Amino acid sequence: MMLDENSSLDEVRAYFSHDRFASDACGCEVLEASHGHAVTSFTIDDVHRNAQGAVMGGAIFTVADFALAIACNMGENPTVSVSNTIEFFAGAKGTRLIATAEADKSGRNLGFYTVDVRDDLGTHVARMTATCFRRA
Repeated sequence: MMLDENSSLDEVRAYFSHDRFASDACGCEVLEASHGHAVTSFTIDDVHRNAQGAVMGGAIFTVADFALAIACNMGENPTVSVSNTIEFFAGAKGTRLIATAEADKSGRNLGFYTVDVRDDLGTHVARMTATCFRRA
């Protein structure tokens, strides 16, 4: 199944429910999905915390990567990330993390994306930039 610009949010959720780590292990949910855009989130729980009590970087990366996967695959050939950089700005203060992915440039073979992660209080927690490759 290829997701197109007319795919409903329920179709997108069903398709990406097979991303088991993000959906099952981390609890990520799809809030918005369109060509070059996605919003995902999860409720912060103890399982997401590191030994110091802060939200683990891997959990923050997961919600960002999940939003990226959706944004870069909507209406495109199957796309995978080939390079990701994440900058951690602040610890999450709220109870949810929200990742918003946007296409900076969506080309025929490569896509460039920025994903911002904030908590539900508006704290800017992290920013990921990614380069993605479209398989023919």
